[in-house]
Amino acid sequence: MSSANGGNGARGANANGSQHRWRTWQSDEDIPQRKILIQHILRVFKQRKPELTNEWKHKLPDFVLRLEEAVYRGARSKDEYCDKATLEARLQAVARIMIQRQGMQQGRGGAGTSAASRQQMGALFPGMGGAMQQPVPGQAQGMMGGNGMLPNGAPILRGAAAQGAAYIGGQQQMMAGVPPGTMIPTPGAGGGQIKSEPDVPTGRARPAAKGKKLTKAQQAQLAAQQQQQMAQQAAMRHGGQGNVTNWRDISDEQLRKAYIVKQQRWLLFLRHASKCQARHGECPYTPHCHVAKQLWEHVLKCTLPQCNYPRCLASRELLKHHQTCKDARCPVCGPVRNAMLKQRQQAEMAHGNKRMKLDDDPHRGQQVVKGSSGLNKDRKPGGEGTSLMECFTPEEIRVHLSSLRLADKEKIQGQGQPSARQLHKEAERAVLNAESACRACGVERLTFEPPPLYCYSCVTRIKRGQVYHHAPTLGGETRRDAWCNPCFNGIQGFVDVEGQRFPKQALIKKKNDDDLEEPWVQCDYCEDWYHQICVLFNGRRNEGGEAPFTCPNCILSQLEKDERQVTKERPSSQQPANSLPKTKMSNFLEERLATVLANEREARSKQLGVPIDNVPTAEGLTIRVVSQTMKQMDTRSHYYSHFKGEGIPMHFAYRSRVILLFQNLEAVDVCLMAIYVQEYDDECPEPNKRRIYLSYLDSVKYFRPDNVTVATGESCALRTYVYHNILVAYLDYAKARGFTSCFIWACPPFQGDDYILYCHPKVQKTPKADKLREWYMKMLRSAQQDGIVLSTSNVYDEFRLGNQNHDIRNATEYPYFDGDYFSGIVEDWIPTIMKELEEAKNIEAKTKSSTVKISARKAAKAKSGLLSADAELNKELMKKLGSTISNMRNDFILAHMAHQCLSCRKYIAGATRHFATEGTPLVLCQDCKDFEDALPEHERRYTGRKLSSEECPELVTLTKEEKEEEKLESEFFDTRQAFLSLCQGNHFQFDSLRRAKHTTMMVLYHLNNPSEPAFVASCNVCSRELEPGKGWRCETCADFDICDNCRIRVGHQHPLMRQGRVAGDRTAMSQAERENRAAQIERTMELLVHACNCRDPKCDNSNCPKIKHLLKHAFSCTIKSAGGCQLCRKTWTLLQIHSKQCMDDNCPVPKCKDLKEYRRRTQEQIEERRREQYRLYLNAAR
Repeated sequence: MSSANGGNGARGANANGSQHRWRTWQSDEDIPQRKILIQHILRVFKQRKPELTNEWKHKLPDFVLRLEEAVYRGARSKDEYCDKATLEARLQAVARIMIQRQGMQQGRGGAGTSAASRQQMGALFPGMGGAMQQPVPGQAQGMMGGNGMLPNGAPILRGAAAQGAAYIGGQQQMMAGVPPGTMIPTPGAGGGQIKSEPDVPTGRARPAAKGKKLTKAQQAQLAAQQQQQMAQQAAMRHGGQGNVTNWRDISDEQLRKAYIVKQQRWLLFLRHASKCQARHGECPYTPHCHVAKQLWEHVLKCTLPQCNYPRCLASRELLKHHQTCKDARCPVCGPVRNAMLKQRQQAEMAHGNKRMKLDDDPHRGQQVVKGSSGLNKDRKPGGEGTSLMECFTPEEIRVHLSSLRLADKEKIQGQGQPSARQLHKEAERAVLNAESACRACGVERLTFEPPPLYCYSCVTRIKRGQVYHHAPTLGGETRRDAWCNPCFNGIQGFVDVEGQRFPKQALIKKKNDDDLEEPWVQCDYCEDWYHQICVLFNGRRNEGGEAPFTCPNCILSQLEKDERQVTKERPSSQQPANSLPKTKMSNFLEERLATVLANEREARSKQLGVPIDNVPTAEGLTIRVVSQTMKQMDTRSHYYSHFKGEGIPMHFAYRSRVILLFQNLEAVDVCLMAIYVQEYDDECPEPNKRRIYLSYLDSVKYFRPDNVTVATGESCALRTYVYHNILVAYLDYAKARGFTSCFIWACPPFQGDDYILYCHPKVQKTPKADKLREWYMKMLRSAQQDGIVLSTSNVYDEFRLGNQNHDIRNATEYPYFDGDYFSGIVEDWIPTIMKELEEAKNIEAKTKSSTVKISARKAAKAKSGLLSADAELNKELMKKLGSTISNMRNDFILAHMAHQCLSCRKYIAGATRHFATEGTPLVLCQDCKDFEDALPEHERRYTGRKLSSEECPELVTLTKEEKEEEKLESEFFDTRQAFLSLCQGNHFQFDSLRRAKHTTMMVLYHLNNPSEPAFVASCNVCSRELEPGKGWRCETCADFDICDNCRIRVGHQHPLMRQGRVAGDRTAMSQAERENRAAQIERTMELLVHACNCRDPKCDNSNCPKIKHLLKHAFSCTIKSAGGCQLCRKTWTLLQIHSKQCMDDNCPVPKCKDLKEYRRRTQEQIEERRREQYRLYLNAAR
């Protein structure tokens, strides 16, 4: 049984993105402390070397400022920066790097320092004079990477530095990390510093070998290139604003821009190298592309904390920041993303695609589909049908946007409770400057929770980062069948999945590290970008990427200008929850819940002493039954083979129902709770007759109002009160239909698992087993007070599992439910118990045939731990069940809705019930009372107690007409795993309210827009296939369909009815259309069975040959559905729909048995994983 409170939700992205901003400890508040440290360094240097030359006395202040700037930027914390004990060592390290860079520049022909200058600088740091003479290869590079500098020597700007804060000391200190001659290669620029191999880039003179003289031509070429390089560097330091003759004349703002531009270029250069397919030396953008490719390949593999590969550490640090940066105002990442976006827009426009864009950033892992502007200038505002916000009033739009931007909805200071307009205005300021962020939520990059993967063979979970293999895509539909690496290695030749065979070499290798970003959509009017989830955009309506879209801000503007009206008549893609078809059960549940809530509100009003209008209550609740179909559970092989002689059937038929609870929150319906139940009626054989199994229940914590305690019944939250009364109302409805008991397995979901609703909110905790049991027991006590439930117990006491030696019930008396703990675990126990029974019989036979006398003690010791030879499988199964669940017996709850005899355990109906009025409960039927009366008085169970009697009414037995309810089929809610897979595959998550709104909108879309039947009939006149919505069917003839043209041209003598919906029809599906669609599917299934049985080559049914042709093609086609064959795809869809409904063990439809076996095996794997987790939980509880 699922948790009433659901599972733990995955961590969702923060709505404001604040935890993703890249901050450091540096700020403008450090300026006073920095001034103090600068003066301290000057005093230390002057005291240490008072006889410095006049030249160095003049240079010393500038040198100190550069040293302090480097120390400040390299410190990891303020305490480290202010630590004077380590100051000298840090100054020496910085000075060493500066001297080594100057020495390297002198070796390359740059303006180096003189030996005297190096000696004077070395005098400031005793012990460094010799160390500064020659740079150590690789040492400077390691220091740059360790201090967060780029490969060009520029520091990675963070915090205030990146935002343009002022620096102390003027221009010189900014140049501490920029040695002359360093730059990032750009298209058309020579002289790269990223060289990591002996080859010299094209266009650059090769330096002469050591000891050889350069020729005049080489000297002239080298001098010209050095002059060109220095001019480029000066221009780049100037920020591209003209030529500069003296770098000391550059302002702080120009230097800051130069640093940022260098980092942006380095990112774009690495990204280009990661994608460039040009051969060595043939890249049209830069001749150094091959060097960056080598760096890129190394970075992808390198994990060393102190790697000596040139530019590895600095590039990794910059790439890591860019990958995780979600700050739309980042001066480095923001322009880079915008540049990438513009490049893709130009490329897409060049190919004529006006609507779809692919965000294929290699650092983000996957492609993200985005809609772009495709505005038809002649289109008037309104009628788009792509966003649910088209149906909102201006006030509802503002409330929705405010909930996205101000998740906590804090009050605006000094204004009390803010209005929606105030919240909208305040939130607008928060995202005003975020150019690349979503204009609704203010966050740029939001990623989905990766769905869990399980191995098809061993059912173990494939963890994040592990390698696995999956089946290829079938006709554009991605399959979720996966194999872990050990199971893949064990595959011999091929694998069979769902009736299809895949060769081992066709399985695709993949790593479980997908990181999919939320899709975007662009407004047709203002061309601003939004997350599709934020604006409730329906991606299924984006046919061909050309669907119109108007953002909420433009909708508000158009409404204020009277250019559009709020959509009143909603299309099929925007239908609310209350438009779903009603059933007898949904009406009963809604009416009873409304009455209960009204009574509770009145009681709370009296308790609080306030008018009833001032008492908050749950509003906007909708209950619907979205699926109710007949299913068949197959009795497992071991259980059936051993107990079929005792009346156990091969199949148990039951009705499956799915109940959903919706609440309208901020003008959007949100699914709050889902329930799966199994109903075994009076026609089902024992032991399941007239029983209910509460299979799964799941919920998410978005109920409103929150933190309200009810005033009636047991004290609990209003949310719990509503959920309890829905279950109580269901039990009341089931009791009125003749059901006698309800079984509940209170098993909470385990870590990482969801039962029905995918990905719960992180604030919602998974209940422990004891909390979940109490939750159900409180509900049953409420039902008992209303007279719906008569008594409660658990299966351990009900079937006397504690009586290991006598009076224990038989295993054939225990209900056999689909997915229950007993039905699965007993199948594993039977072979083990049978083996033990066989060993016991062999030991007994050897003992009897042996002539050697064995003492009684040795015989008892030999039999210890073994079953007796005369033991029965029926009893031994129950004994093992009792010993297994004894510590957790209360998890298996049983509620009785009819009177039951405590002696024979039969329900009393239409007979006399004898019961004790005092003491422990005692109920006897008339037969057991007569048997007790025949016993001696001292052996009677009621000796000394007074018994009363009453007549019990007959159990309700519904007629066939009364049992007939509207058949509601939904392929998405067929099983809880089907719905969970739909949510996982489409990233329909409930981990935040914004995603829960969008997910519910898409669930309602699928419920209101079921797919068309896979098979469409043909016209009986012209034999052409009928297009959707363009056919007519005769209600008099047995099987007659006619197209529109033949109906006008030829006509028909009987009345005709329109069949199906016209393609692209946006109106809501009516009840008649639903019934018509269900009837069409039923006729198609009957036709499929007929065609498989038909042997007449001239069959009277005009559609029979067509089905035969489809089947023949499917089994002879070499392309198959995996290759994209549409006929094969249509055939497999027909077979799958049939196999879900088929209850014939000898069905003639091909592949029916295989498909049913595949689904049965898949379901068993899921339930086996659940039982295995529960077994571990039981062992931990002992």
